[in-house]
Amino acid sequence: MKYRTTLLFGAPGAGKGTQGKILGTIPNFFHCACGDVFRSLKPDSPIGRIFLEYANRGSLVPDKPTVELWEQFIENNKKSGRFNPDTDTLILDGIPRNVAQAEMLKDTLDVRAIFYLRCPNMNKLVERLQRRALRENRLDDASLEVIKHRLKTYERETKPVLNFYGKEMVHKIDSTQTPAKVMFDILRHITKI
Repeated sequence: MKYRTTLLFGAPGAGKGTQGKILGTIPNFFHCACGDVFRSLKPDSPIGRIFLEYANRGSLVPDKPTVELWEQFIENNKKSGRFNPDTDTLILDGIPRNVAQAEMLKDTLDVRAIFYLRCPNMNKLVERLQRRALRENRLDDASLEVIKHRLKTYERETKPVLNFYGKEMVHKIDSTQTPAKVMFDILRHITKI
């Protein structure tokens, strides 16, 4: 069975997590932020050490452990009853992070829409990430050098995922608006899916 899925897509700091958390409170939507799943790992566990090693330099965690961890998270939430694939739409944020992951998940995800949160002003993204580092104690957002590396990695590795799914699936949304206006734009489209 494929999971009915909507992707929240955009550069680090574009607002995917903010929007995903809101959508996840609506009945029949289940939000999964892959980065939060990684950050919830014990730092001294084998996968936790892998995550910290890559996150601290702004690189993507290798595909196989990323997808395996995500699958385990989804399976645990199915078993606990928090995610019901028969009635819920999966809202993904942070996965797939590259075309290889999209390929690995093509038999698992039935992607119905992609909400591409665009922020053309890179300085604004850097400011958001630095504020988030202070507010949420996010080590992966603390260093300007790491932030710049993350943004370059996004352009090089993550952005091509949009082409993998095709233009007709993508809804471009200006993420420089207030979070409420961004949510309004998402809801305007999501009700038609």
